[in-house]
Amino acid sequence: MFTSVLMIEKPLTPEDVEFVTTLHGEEQISFVVLMQPRGDQADVLLRAIDDVALGELKDAVRENEEPEGRAAREPAAIALEYSLQELRKAGAEAVGQVIEDHPLDALKTVVEESGADEVIVLTAPHYVEEFFHRDWASRARHKVGVPVLKLFAHNE
Repeated sequence: MFTSVLMIEKPLTPEDVEFVTTLHGEEQISFVVLMQPRGDQADVLLRAIDDVALGELKDAVRENEEPEGRAAREPAAIALEYSLQELRKAGAEAVGQVIEDHPLDALKTVVEESGADEVIVLTAPHYVEEFFHRDWASRARHKVGVPVLKLFAHNE
């Protein structure tokens, strides 16, 4: 069985589920999903700059309305459970956890403990962080010892 660690920051859409479950053809896949709640991995200004770069001005203005920190834990847990259910419905094995502190350290540990074959970082574009190679995928490539694939999540 092929094992992928899947890092996400929002619930998987049906398109995301289909994409990640068919990446390796007919091979049976097991996912370990790591959900990072909003708040600690990027600040409001960086997210607003990304929104402006994507032409989503209304989203940039509403960045401060999104729950962060402790307030983001419950929505993250709900999003994780939904995503796990959808992966299972698609025929994959799936377990997961919400990670809050030091997501890349947690990623390294999960990769080692699960014997993962790859890491998939499924995220919205974060242009500022990507430009400076501070995004999850860029930083993970130097830490985990397995291939890291960066994919852009579909919008709801």
